[in-house]
Amino acid sequence: MHEGTSFPVGKVDFIDLYPLNFQEFLLAIGEEKLVNILNEKDWDLINIFKDKFISYLREYYFIGGMPEAVNKYIETKDYKKVRNVQLKLLQAYEEDFSKHAPNDIVPRLKMLWNSIPAQLAKENKKFIYGLIKEGARAKEYELALSWLIDCGLIYKIDRVTKPNIPLIAYQDTSAFKLYILDVGILGAMTRIDEKILLEGNEIFTEFKGSFTEQFVLTELKSNKDIPIFYWSAEKATAEIDFVIQLGTNIIPIEVKASENLQAKSLKTFIEKYKTTKNVRTSMSNYRKEEKLINIPLYSIGNIEKLI
Repeated sequence: MHEGTSFPVGKVDFIDLYPLNFQEFLLAIGEEKLVNILNEKDWDLINIFKDKFISYLREYYFIGGMPEAVNKYIETKDYKKVRNVQLKLLQAYEEDFSKHAPNDIVPRLKMLWNSIPAQLAKENKKFIYGLIKEGARAKEYELALSWLIDCGLIYKIDRVTKPNIPLIAYQDTSAFKLYILDVGILGAMTRIDEKILLEGNEIFTEFKGSFTEQFVLTELKSNKDIPIFYWSAEKATAEIDFVIQLGTNIIPIEVKASENLQAKSLKTFIEKYKTTKNVRTSMSNYRKEEKLINIPLYSIGNIEKLI
């Protein structure tokens, strides 16, 4: 896109850096023993410390995994100072739009970027261009979308039409969901108060699913070798939050923000495609049934070990 700019092909090693995931956050705040318990899959012990895991998970929803935000929390234990770091990052991102992106797409970049929290708040989280502004069309925003994906600020999760191997062969790029790079940054964009996140305030109910889905996506993304998609029925009568490929297994993941164990879409999916390994992740304890595993949200980063 930039004329006259060369790139040293074959002479560069690439390293992808992600925000700290939940286990890395626990390590950063000195809770190595809790991480060891998770990795040892000692469910009796994990259940004893359940309240502690949930408390730290709520903190992580607010702080997220951006290193400077985590560092500020470790230094000060002051949520307002953490939020200031996040807001400065947001300001820096928007200034980067103007500095690095082609001038003609900058306004569209900002509008698309700022529309994502509202898109995630919908019950059907499929991205709709018309929510950016009335009458908006895909063609107008293709470059802006590509720019945000390429610079790592957002993740695009495409729909799959059926859960066969390889998943990418059944990708429907016209239907997708967008997520922010970090759950803490999402909270800063929505200006959500720390008390709402930390105390489980009822005001948070409407947006709780968005934060939980965002959290699960970033936990999966921190292992970049996992192909991630989502599935929805043709007439949108059922939707699976994420469908991933682990080796020879296709695994649907239904995300629940609370103890709620109703998983109607997942049951529909299992009946339709006869999948043998299926995951629901929620605040409930680990439980393995014949075709369904319930993984606590604070353990979802270990999904490869648990499957």
